[in-house]
Amino acid sequence: MTDTRKRWIELMTRISYPVLDALSRDCLRREMPVESKTAREDRENYTYLEAFGRTLMGISPWLGSTAVDAEEEAARKKFADLARSGIEICVSPDARDRMNFSFGFQPIVDAAFLSEAILRAPHELWEPLSKTTKSRLLSALRQTRSRKPYRSNWLLFGAMTECMIRRAGGDWDPMRIDYAIAAMEGWYRGDGWYGDGEEFHLDYYGSYVIHPMMVEVLESVSGEYGDWDAAKSRAWERASHYASHLERMISPEGTYPPIGRSLTYRFGAFHMLALAAYRHKLEASLSPAAVRCALDAVICRTAAHHDMFDEEGWLTVGITGHQPKIGEGYISTGSEYMCTAAFLPLGLPESDEFWSSPDEKWTSKKLWDGEDADCFHAIR
Repeated sequence: MTDTRKRWIELMTRISYPVLDALSRDCLRREMPVESKTAREDRENYTYLEAFGRTLMGISPWLGSTAVDAEEEAARKKFADLARSGIEICVSPDARDRMNFSFGFQPIVDAAFLSEAILRAPHELWEPLSKTTKSRLLSALRQTRSRKPYRSNWLLFGAMTECMIRRAGGDWDPMRIDYAIAAMEGWYRGDGWYGDGEEFHLDYYGSYVIHPMMVEVLESVSGEYGDWDAAKSRAWERASHYASHLERMISPEGTYPPIGRSLTYRFGAFHMLALAAYRHKLEASLSPAAVRCALDAVICRTAAHHDMFDEEGWLTVGITGHQPKIGEGYISTGSEYMCTAAFLPLGLPESDEFWSSPDEKWTSKKLWDGEDADCFHAIR
């Protein structure tokens, strides 16, 4: 195993273990702190599903892989078992950690992240589940239909949940998917950037949600309708180009511009860059090795601050360390586990070029070291 891969696995498992272990023992509510500007009583309605869905969203490609390294494979199997136990408990009517899918708007978001996780590794996170657990999970996902998503990137959450219901053989609703796709097409602003609703917001939501869910929703329903298939190729072209923008935002020191909201998702801001690398969808101008080094620089710079974790190993609110003032009112402890999105390339085998190629400088490091680099062009 390369040093970089080992470092990522150590950090990914350190982040995710408290969530998965506590939930597997039906003790997540009892053990996980709830840090938030908003009253604890409010965020307790949502923070546990946030923590679980977002954790699985990032680690599921690794759970769905098979490692050559024996130690890594043993860890993968252990975490896959914990994840399946967590799914069973989160929808069990008798569990203390039974999660909320039916009250408030936030579950629309995190039911979608849970759905996205399962769709990324169905042979580990769906097929082995008992018939009872599958039925309960489908019922929980359907409960999110009782509320209307905001007319923004939230439309994709409803679409992603419908994709999971479809994958499970349930009564999926094509209209929820079609409306989300059509809305996002109408909000496209050019050069790989979407508006988040009618207005353009300069933030990382194109990476957190819009591009990853747009391409994965369209892939999930591939073959259903010709216009959806046509939209898929456009969506990937835009997503790959947006990933190139993200790569150029990583400074030579592994920092990035602290712009927009939800910055406490930390290196989850590079969800789309990690997904493009994992799916072999990087633009030709980007080498996988350079992207690996860029992501590693961000991950290492962020995790270098010891108070990224509390004394019990739970994530704190902040970008690098504990910086609670930068968290919005909707941010709580569970929200922070969006950072696992950066670890998607761990779903690639060690032999893949992403892991096996020698280190390369990423674009900004190359340029600020005085080296030459290709010019950058817009897509039309």
